[in-house]
Amino acid sequence: MLLEIGIIRLSLIILGVLFALGLFLEAILRIVFGFGNPLIYEADAEIGYLLAPNQQTRRFSNFIAVNQYSMRSEPITPQRPPETTRIMLIGDSIANGSWWTDQKETIAALITKNLGQNLTGSVEVLNASANSWGPRNQSAYLRRFGIFESQVIVLLMNTDDLFALAPSSAVVGREINYPARRPALALIELYDRYFKRYPPLPPVQEGGDRVGNNLTALAQIQALAQANQARLIIAITPLIREVKKQGRDYELKARQRLADFTSNQQIFYLDFLPIFQAHPNPDSLYRDNIHLSGDGNELISQKLTEEKVPKFPPRSPQCLALFDGKKV
Repeated sequence: MLLEIGIIRLSLIILGVLFALGLFLEAILRIVFGFGNPLIYEADAEIGYLLAPNQQTRRFSNFIAVNQYSMRSEPITPQRPPETTRIMLIGDSIANGSWWTDQKETIAALITKNLGQNLTGSVEVLNASANSWGPRNQSAYLRRFGIFESQVIVLLMNTDDLFALAPSSAVVGREINYPARRPALALIELYDRYFKRYPPLPPVQEGGDRVGNNLTALAQIQALAQANQARLIIAITPLIREVKKQGRDYELKARQRLADFTSNQQIFYLDFLPIFQAHPNPDSLYRDNIHLSGDGNELISQKLTEEKVPKFPPRSPQCLALFDGKKV
């Protein structure tokens, strides 16, 4: 009898220790790493997917906030406030910054900061972006929500975006980076992210001229900008192998098609490839083969804001760097 009681007590102690350890790990995962509160995505028939509106989290100490229009920005009014320069930055994970970039260190935030030093009145840079968005996702977003009276649209893309597939919601809720709901526990998310094996999604097939389809989407964005008396700027960042002059032949051809398209459409085009190649330490601009580091974000924002500002009167939408249509 005493032996049975001892075994029961020992079992309860072990269970209590395991429970306390579980609570401790849950707290560490939530407080330090932000597990248990990932950004949630919504499927959309036209856009493919977008960040669920009105959410915020902190992942690996980086604060992330999404407003009522699924932008990684503060809440905004549909109409541009008086005495405000409003820019819409639209793009993919490079513009968004994802979990590895704090809200105040995104390209949109840095542009806001840089322009605020040169302009009177307020500056708003709207960050309409999501991981792996291509031109057709972006065009669909703008058709749905409009441009919010922005004077300028900056479409920030990378070389891979020229080959982006048509919008699809297949990943939402079926791929770890696009959750449709929050897990009950941070421990569950940890397991799902690093240990669970997900069945592979069926490959998305798209025939025809994929680059041409994306250029058509860019033409739609240009038409929307013109209809709203806004200026469109297309900027493209390179893959790190392109910076090292190891780009693929098909990438070179696609980039040339983009350059020809922007020239024919009279769209201001900023190619960051020669700028990155001229950098003394281009590896420092990247966190992997495509996504930019904090230094890379700084360089992008500087090149979009550093020149020609004094030539324009205060509060004019032309106060934005590069917006006079002259190439640098």
